Amino acid sequence: MSSDLYKTIVAPAEGIFRDRGSRFLAFGFPINDQDQVKPLLDELRKEHHDARHHCFAYMIGNDRTIFRSSDDGEPSGTGGRPILGQINSFGLTNILIVVVRYFGGTLLGVSGLINAYRSAAESAIQNSEIIECTLKEYYEIKYPYDSMNAVMKILKEEEISQTEQSFDTLCSIKISMRASAKEKVLKRLERVDKLEYKYIETK
Repeated sequence: MSSDLYKTIVAPAEGIFRDRGSRFLAFGFPINDQDQVKPLLDELRKEHHDARHHCFAYMIGNDRTIFRSSDDGEPSGTGGRPILGQINSFGLTNILIVVVRYFGGTLLGVSGLINAYRSAAESAIQNSEIIECTLKEYYEIKYPYDSMNAVMKILKEEEISQTEQSFDTLCSIKISMRASAKEKVLKRLERVDKLEYKYIETK
């Protein structure tokens, strides 16, 4: 997969797995940063306050380098890690999966727990809509009016999206491009007389 492509889920999704009386309710959420994790966890803990465990895992970023998993009191490696394993198996990012366990009275053992949390997480993913997204970088460019033709030629040839145009003595355009095309496009724009650009955001 290209470095500026990533897969995630479109909307929240749910799944369930049962084993020997225990119920494992899985909840998948699309997220963009770590700050979104705690409020979602708090809401589920409030809603399912009588559940025994709330294990979770998340992955963030198109390069998939920001991640965490939690066993929330289950034996080490039996809850969060199998959930994270399913996120990796489907190649997803910008996703949080929480699996809420209602204990059924029978101990499942390490292998049983791993299978249950893995299966519940897989169920939520299977019930979600997965999309492939392109990571884009946004810039504002400013240039004198007499450089208009040179700028427009570059934007057209590089297939650059434009928003919020302002054409006056000094022109201003907000543009977006695939992250992988940034270096090539900015080098071309730098050769335009008196053009300046400012980075806005990546998303």
